[in-house]
Amino acid sequence: MYTTNAKIQHIFVSPGHNYWGNKNWQPGTHPTHDVEQVALRAGAGIVGDRYFNKKPNYSGQITFFAQEVLAYLREEMQLADLDPQGVRRNVITQGINLNQLIGKRFTLQGIEFEGVEHCRPCKWMNVGVAQNALPVMKGKGGLRARILLDGTLSVGDAELTTDSPQDLTKITAPRQFRLLP
Repeated sequence: MYTTNAKIQHIFVSPGHNYWGNKNWQPGTHPTHDVEQVALRAGAGIVGDRYFNKKPNYSGQITFFAQEVLAYLREEMQLADLDPQGVRRNVITQGINLNQLIGKRFTLQGIEFEGVEHCRPCKWMNVGVAQNALPVMKGKGGLRARILLDGTLSVGDAELTTDSPQDLTKITAPRQFRLLP
């Protein structure tokens, strides 16, 4: 097992969907709360979040996004005031290569997760982040994960345990998509 010292910078929960459905719709008005900690339920999600108990085995019980990618977006798109809430992910991490956790089990602050898939950015990122954000975010949208163990996740230091070492030099590198023959 490999251990990486990381941080949880922000945790966001929202009781409802603001960016859901047809691209011609207007965003919703549900508040997004930046909280210090959240209760997690195995197989269900984040208590109080819009995806809690959505459906059995749902791949997005919790979503992660890298602070390093936010910094990249701020620089690349000249968005000094980019609010991390705009990416609509639950947990903003620092010091974790999220793309390396796809298809892997890992623990963060002692809670066990399964990284299910890349959290592909959608056209709503052009609204939540900035116009033309979608192509810049391609392959850097974060991680969708399942919660395998109940617990409380908190802002602050976060020890990550994985079965392979993290390559922290590639946190902002886009996910490489394999082309089918």
